[in-house]
Amino acid sequence: MTAARTGRTASAGDDGGRTVLAVDGGNSKTDVALVREDGTVLATARGPAFLPQSAGVAAAIDVIGRTVRRALGGDGGSPAAPTGPSYRPPAGPPYADHVAAYVAGADLPIEEERLRDELLTRGYGRTATVGNDTFALLRAGASAPWGVAVVCGAGINAVGVAPSGRIARFPALGRISGDWGGGHHLGEEALWHAVRAEDGRGPATALADAVRACFGTATVEEAVIRLHLGEASLDRLHDLVPPLLAAAGDGDAVAGSIVRRLAEEITVLGIVAMRRTDLLGEPCEVVLGGGVLTARDPLLMSLIARAYTEQAPLAKLVIADVPPIVGAALLGLDRLGASPEAAERVRAHFLDGGAPHAGKDAGKETWAAT
Repeated sequence: MTAARTGRTASAGDDGGRTVLAVDGGNSKTDVALVREDGTVLATARGPAFLPQSAGVAAAIDVIGRTVRRALGGDGGSPAAPTGPSYRPPAGPPYADHVAAYVAGADLPIEEERLRDELLTRGYGRTATVGNDTFALLRAGASAPWGVAVVCGAGINAVGVAPSGRIARFPALGRISGDWGGGHHLGEEALWHAVRAEDGRGPATALADAVRACFGTATVEEAVIRLHLGEASLDRLHDLVPPLLAAAGDGDAVAGSIVRRLAEEITVLGIVAMRRTDLLGEPCEVVLGGGVLTARDPLLMSLIARAYTEQAPLAKLVIADVPPIVGAALLGLDRLGASPEAAERVRAHFLDGGAPHAGKDAGKETWAAT
């Protein structure tokens, strides 16, 4: 992650408070929040997926720009958060003093640098920091600015941050960088076993019925052919994750083996991150995020909790009570040297339903082995 010296935005408000443009960009959506230095959330909005590795850096930054304009009332939208009488939305860039963008696709320092340079070239903020979205998850879920975060959504990744600032991270480039897991990979595994169950190369499994139901086909082979010919999107593989977890919970041996492997991967990522930051023998929060984990599947969570209890008994597993956009905002406020009260104000805003995916009943949960 890189950052430059902060400045001041003339349109931040009549009170002259500095502002942060927080960005949480993922494989399915992009959330933005404009936050004043005192923690007041001025505007929020959600946009489409942030995909720099497939769509390109410029196109990905375009998504941020369009989403910010929607948050500020442009492009036919309206501010998604109360602005107060003293707030004057900027007519155009710079939108904030500092941009804090924590996004998928920023897996390597060179990728972070390219995204940061594009943000600064566009003038979205006077300064910018770009980092992987796992840093935002950690900041959103942990009670301190350090600990470990493991995300399992479309992909899988982890980060560890020591109290000293020492960082442990992974390339997270898929199978070529040693990864196993994530929604797309799990869908592929489910399909692989379903094919073999149907044609006799593998044991029977409920996953064959799950594939047929998901794709609306009479056979698994028909679903495979539709995928091969481009008649069905590979994104549909993500839809196989819920029935995979359900089948494992119902005792399906093949599905259970996949879920156990996933629990092992989620555990080893966290354990290695703790070891590399000298946190393995210390009390340490492990924040779990991403759609696969925030679904709180009972079997998966119990397997993860048991594994951490055995290998890192001082670790505390946490599912955050606020979305990752809060972590991006808090990291941006940290850069401005904002007060702890400002951080609490941001958290309170999103706990009160200040974002489409931050409902009041999405409380923080900790997990223990059962």
